[in-house]
Amino acid sequence: MSMAFELSAGFADKVTSAQTTFRAVMQAMARPGTVQRLETGLQQVPAPLTEATAAIALTLFDHDTPLWLDEATRGGVVTQWLRFHTSAPQVDEPNAAAFALIADPDTMPVLEQFALGSNDYPDRSTTLILQLGSLDDGLAFELSGPGIRGTAMLRAPLSAGLLAQRDALTPLFPRGIDLILAVGDAIVALPRTTRLVAQGGN
Repeated sequence: MSMAFELSAGFADKVTSAQTTFRAVMQAMARPGTVQRLETGLQQVPAPLTEATAAIALTLFDHDTPLWLDEATRGGVVTQWLRFHTSAPQVDEPNAAAFALIADPDTMPVLEQFALGSNDYPDRSTTLILQLGSLDDGLAFELSGPGIRGTAMLRAPLSAGLLAQRDALTPLFPRGIDLILAVGDAIVALPRTTRLVAQGGN
């Protein structure tokens, strides 16, 4: 498959696909822990991006969106594809990014290295898009917080280290990090206001 083909593969219907993707992301953020399917219409995206990650990029990234890529996504066709379709400037330092694409969560920087926002502008934080292999494996978590009636359950292969880092940021609220988990064409949002409690092993 040629790079020219890869670079040409965006939304077939840009307006409709961007609108539906934006609504799905907003719904995911408003209802933490719920699985939202993205009807992207994308036929091909450059590996290792998932369909959901590519759709979010096409919808939310532009020339004013500093982007940090992990080692698995940095360079090659992914960099070219993102630059071609979004014009998002790619930054070297995690704390300079509005979004970070993480294809390999096991090797990502610690959360405190990303932008946490400020008390006056908590939205000036980095939103992390974590690509996972499944939403059926890993620990089960009980979720609570705004947007959740009572509690909700989620199963995801999130590491204990990542959860500990996330918990350590809680006293800094309203500063913090929002997470979007991307699996195939599906996403789950874990805003900084959502509390996760592990329920047991695999």
